[in-house]
Formats: sequence, structure tokens, C-alpha cells
Amino acid sequence: LEYGRAPGGGLAPLRVATVVLSAQHSEDVSNDKIAADLMEHVVKPVVPVELLDERTVYHLNPSGRFVIGGPHSDAGMTGRKSGADSYGGWGRDGSGSFSGKDATKPDRGGSYAARWVAKSLVANGYCGRCLVQLSYAIGLSHPMSVHVETYGTCRGKNGKGEADLAALVEDSFDLKPGAIVRELDLRRPIMRKTAAYGHFGREEEEFKWEQVKEF
Repeated sequence: LEYGRAPGGGLAPLRVATVVLSAQHSEDVSNDKIAADLMEHVVKPVVPVELLDERTVYHLNPSGRFVIGGPHSDAGMTGRKSGADSYGGWGRDGSGSFSGKDATKPDRGGSYAARWVAKSLVANGYCGRCLVQLSYAIGLSHPMSVHVETYGTCRGKNGKGEADLAALVEDSFDLKPGAIVRELDLRRPIMRKTAAYGHFGREEEEFKWEQVKEF
């Protein structure tokens, strides 16, 4: 995606520059048929037509045949990398993974909390866009650091400049791992839905980290 500045200081998608899509398939299906079906049944229904233009490049099963997939062809010791489950290459992440770990681990619970905080800061009018960074250490209950980056979109609400937002977050949110589990109710059996389609940006009732906190 190519982005441009949106009203209010945030970013808005301008166009889709490249579509890269790979799908496992039967050995009896030709590459041309797979490419045609991916375009017709995936790209066209999913990608807004106004974001596509004559310069959009499509890579549909670019590696060629993809008959063998799943754990047979690719397995690891942990879940998917956090980048794949969160913001892709757009948001910074600390590696590790969400899947395969329970919510007491800051890799998962802390990432959910950071999403909750960032979404709440924007929704409450403190900034147009932001990234929240939380750092934890084994054996310490409180975050080692809380950092808020607004990319120049801080709106000065209630006299709060960008340098004040980290303290505001610490005053408004309990970011200890145990408190995160309690506040977001992460011991419920809700994680199956996170096994596909990402953990963020989905309005699922169970995903309390997507529900804005007023402060």
C-alpha cells in the first residue's frame, strides 16, 4: 500500500502498489488457473477497486507450484512471528510471537495492552496516530519503560504535549502483566479466533483490547 496524509494528521491508503498472494493447491490445477481464481475469488472481493490502477503489480503464486504446504513443508519451535499476527512491516515489534504463548507473557499480553492504549489515545483525541512501546523484564511487575510516539500528530488535549503522554498512559492504565490479564479478561477461552486473520483491527466482542477506554 502507498499512504498519504489524511485530515487530522493520520495516514490514509492511496493505492495498492503490489499484490503478493500465494495459495496451496492440488497438483492437478495449472498455474494459470490458480492465478485466475486468486484474482477472481480473492483479490477482487477483498481489495477496494478504487485502490487498484493500471500500475498495480500482481504476484499470484510467484514461486510457481505450491502443492506441499503446512507443517510438512514449514514448521518451527514457536508460533508465527508477531509481525505476521499484528501490523506486518508497518508497525515495529520486538520479535517473539503471540500464538503459542499464554497472555501472562508480555509478548502477548503486553502487545494487546499496547494496542488498547494506542487505540484509546487516538479515540480520545490526544493524537491522530501513535505507536506505544512497552518494555518488560523478567521478575519485574511494572514495565521497564513506556514510550508514546505520535509522529507529530499530538493535539495538545488538556495541555498534554507528546512528552506528557507516557505519564498520562501510566496514570490511566495498569500495565502490570497480571493487571493486563485481569483488565482485558484474557483467561477466557477466546484465543481460537486469533489463530487466523490477525489479532488487531478486528471488531470481535471477545477482543477487549479493541474496545476504547475513556480517559
